[in-house]
Amino acid sequence: MNYVMKVFNFFIDAGPTVMLPVIITIIGMIFGLKISRAFKSGLTLGIGFAGIKLILDFMTTNVGPAAKAMVERTGVKLDALDVGWGSIAAITWASPIIAILIFAILLVNIVLLILKRTHTLDVDIWNYHHMAIVGVMVYFVTKNVFLGVGAAVLMAIITFKISDWSQPMVEDFFGIPGVSLPTVSALSSLVIAWPLNWLLDRIPLFRNSKFTIKDAQKYLGFFGDSMIMGGIIGLAIGALAGYDIKAILQLGVSMAAVLVLIPKMTSLFMEGLMPISDAAQKWSQEKFKGRKLFIGLDAAVVVGNPDVITTALIIIPLTIATALVLPGNRVLPFADLAVVPFRVAMVVALTRGNLLKNIIIGLVITASLLWCGSATSPVLTAIAKSVGINLGSSSMLISSFAATSMIQSYLVFIAFTYNPLIGIPVLLVVFGAVWYFFDVVRDVNKERTEA
Repeated sequence: MNYVMKVFNFFIDAGPTVMLPVIITIIGMIFGLKISRAFKSGLTLGIGFAGIKLILDFMTTNVGPAAKAMVERTGVKLDALDVGWGSIAAITWASPIIAILIFAILLVNIVLLILKRTHTLDVDIWNYHHMAIVGVMVYFVTKNVFLGVGAAVLMAIITFKISDWSQPMVEDFFGIPGVSLPTVSALSSLVIAWPLNWLLDRIPLFRNSKFTIKDAQKYLGFFGDSMIMGGIIGLAIGALAGYDIKAILQLGVSMAAVLVLIPKMTSLFMEGLMPISDAAQKWSQEKFKGRKLFIGLDAAVVVGNPDVITTALIIIPLTIATALVLPGNRVLPFADLAVVPFRVAMVVALTRGNLLKNIIIGLVITASLLWCGSATSPVLTAIAKSVGINLGSSSMLISSFAATSMIQSYLVFIAFTYNPLIGIPVLLVVFGAVWYFFDVVRDVNKERTEA
């Protein structure tokens, strides 16, 4: 045991760029990949993490001083920089307990399938990081592995159930049968959107709105490009910071570069995990023959929908404006503006493309992301530093529209860290009641309607 611990500590001390290839290689071999292919996947992941570290260092070095100067000059305190979900994913996969969390999430999915408590088979292992980050943050705060694993497991159960409940929307609106979307970054919006959509349906102005996608599309286009978006944001921050024209232009180009490079580095993560995901899918199909299953895929399969893209392009500038005026907000939206389509995709399906309702619900979701992101940014920043990410000498915190900025992730994090003896039972009771409503009451009403 002492020898095993020495080996384990060696890889932890070597850092995530060494530990990641080892962990992914082991996971790949468990699912039946050859060692050469599994190792290549792990090494690709390690390279992606190294690239994200470089970009994150570059971004904080450039934006950090400018944001600080902007705060001092304008009095707007936005000291938590949105570094993007890709950076948060890299931090998650670099955690020393990530292997335990990933296996726990996978095991929960298998157990729920065996017990017929879910129909979603989540083969999108890459997006496990959305569930795992909650466990990572709980463990970092409490230093308790059991609480960390418990938080990740509860996140998994919630995610799989919401995937089941929302699957008809994926099939009816997006036209993708037999598929659910257990991507927390997309599903999280439904926690707010379901009750808010019910409320808006009681107001004729929103229920009968004729504001169409075509009406909005003619005002967008050029400004929807992430490169242009990054450049404009960089120029604006530089101008508000009081920089001279040369420094403003340099910051604009730097921020445009970041929004182009982060997706490229993130794609290495997805490239590295794709063979693992494929192997997991084959394994699961062999183990669960003859069952009604929804294959859980990345929500990326629906974000190209024109209604989704148009809604997102309207929400993006409104998100920046909201950040400036929202009381209590500390988050400076930046990198995750490019993935706003993920945050609104299921909202669009829920409202069946009602653009006015999409905008209202989208803004409420944005506010929740900013508030929850502000509240948990100190913990996220401390974790980033603990895995070796250099955030420079500035006093900037980091945040994202992922991690515990998402409402159900935030609620689980608070329940497991603030007062677990009270928070966890309360959360379980609330979730149990919702589970009962969707799985029992709704099915009974459906049968009565059909009869």
